[in-house]
Amino acid sequence: MGRWSFLIIILSFFASCGINRSLNDRPQNTGISHIDTLRIQKGQDHYTLGNNSLRKNKEGLWELYVEGDALERGVAIGSLTKELLQKQEEVFMTKVEDLVDSPSYLKFLSKVVGFYNRKLYKHVKEEYKEEIYGLSRFSSSKYESFADPYILSLYLHGAHDIGHALKDLMLVGCTSFATWGENTLDGELLIGRNFDFYAGDEFAEEKIIAFVNPSEGEKFMIYTWPGFVGAVSGMNASGITVTINAGKSKIPLLAKTPIALLTREILQYATTTQEAIDIAKSREVFVSESIMVGSAKEQKAILIEVSPKNFGVYEVENSSRLVCSNHFQSEVYANDKRNQQAIENSHTQPRYERMTQLVQQEEKINPRKAIKILRNRKGVDETLLGNGNELAINQLLAHHGIVFQPQKSLVWVSSHPYQMGAFVAYDLDNAFAEFEQGDFSLKGIDSLKVASDPFLETEDYQNYEKYRVEERQLEVSISEENFIKSEIELMHFITLNPNYWKAHYLVGNYFYIQKKYALALPYFEKALSLEIPTTSNQKELKKLIKKSKRKL
Repeated sequence: MGRWSFLIIILSFFASCGINRSLNDRPQNTGISHIDTLRIQKGQDHYTLGNNSLRKNKEGLWELYVEGDALERGVAIGSLTKELLQKQEEVFMTKVEDLVDSPSYLKFLSKVVGFYNRKLYKHVKEEYKEEIYGLSRFSSSKYESFADPYILSLYLHGAHDIGHALKDLMLVGCTSFATWGENTLDGELLIGRNFDFYAGDEFAEEKIIAFVNPSEGEKFMIYTWPGFVGAVSGMNASGITVTINAGKSKIPLLAKTPIALLTREILQYATTTQEAIDIAKSREVFVSESIMVGSAKEQKAILIEVSPKNFGVYEVENSSRLVCSNHFQSEVYANDKRNQQAIENSHTQPRYERMTQLVQQEEKINPRKAIKILRNRKGVDETLLGNGNELAINQLLAHHGIVFQPQKSLVWVSSHPYQMGAFVAYDLDNAFAEFEQGDFSLKGIDSLKVASDPFLETEDYQNYEKYRVEERQLEVSISEENFIKSEIELMHFITLNPNYWKAHYLVGNYFYIQKKYALALPYFEKALSLEIPTTSNQKELKKLIKKSKRKL
């Protein structure tokens, strides 16, 4: 008997002890047959369903409005975004399928995922299960052998958490800030953040600005992707904002409350920071995360720092600036070894220091200055990092950037590419007033729109885009030991991103694996002289240099 067959038998046994219950759990859905599902196409990339709507704006972003109870909202989301939803599922599942080498192993993986998520249904609010169930009715049936559409949709709401916990996935650190009082142009609260969640270029192609008018709780907006109703960046009608930054986590062994559903609950039901804290305390999470909560009423921002075994709240004292990267700052985590390791060994502390510098350098920050900060590509003290370096505030891979002025009910969201495209402004109060009246012609506020970064028109940017493609090709060549690159081609590769340590490291590694140590050594030494994001990267380079010299 093969080892995979044996493991499947073992997991099948476990299924009788709890997995089947989770796989068969369904939210209350009586009355779903009476909910209108017929969308009407009003024009190219413009659909309505009753008083709900979906429309693509001129910047290529989808503007979605839904209202009603949970099932009604879910059905509306599913019907309006059907093609986008199925495309997003395919992007994700194609990546999963790429990781396995056979249908039998994919089936085994589905058993593992089912076992891991066996308690997930107990930690998701019934309201959100109903909403997810409604949208899942429009999911593809293509992946039913892996999981039922509803179950798969539920799993995908925890994928963000798992991705942040598994450092080997290409998910990197987010950076955010809040400032108010004497530090802003009008004295009001202003919040900016980059959401540096990267799961491939295709994952970020379809972005949705969702305006949600629930039958219970606060109206709110979130910047999201198809099929995802959680909140990674958002603001409600009472001026509460939420953004999330991952903390250092153990690889979780059991799924509980996905962070984005916790923050969604805060957006929908909190009107003060204390109410946000109370909601966060009421949920069990399975990864570590900093939740920045801004409050228009209180004119301040705080960090709610959650982890599976601890809970902290951080507020700045005698200051009107708050900066967040990917480590905890509250007193309860002062002696947390995992948090200390993140500060000492990763790129979170340099990004924290750089964001602090940028916020302090800009006098009287307004939204345009905030966006300028989010687009900054240099390191501490203006150090050149090369493009794409994890030490930068702008790592040139963000899913989005966003800026809030909650006291004015204003939000700016970035458009393609990364956070470098134009930032479109919306007034939340006006947007909901228009949608509720059946006016689907929502437009961003042109007078407040912030133009795309001039960097996009430069040769440097074009070179970076070429670099990204060639970097992936070179990594494949190295992993498969397919040595077809000439030295001239490799030198040209470095010229595309000369200040980036990884470009030199990859070329060195290419030669090293071929045992061409004399060629590899200068590239390793050059890489080590540049700005490297983690101590593990530095240690690896030092080891390779030592080995290369010894072998010479």
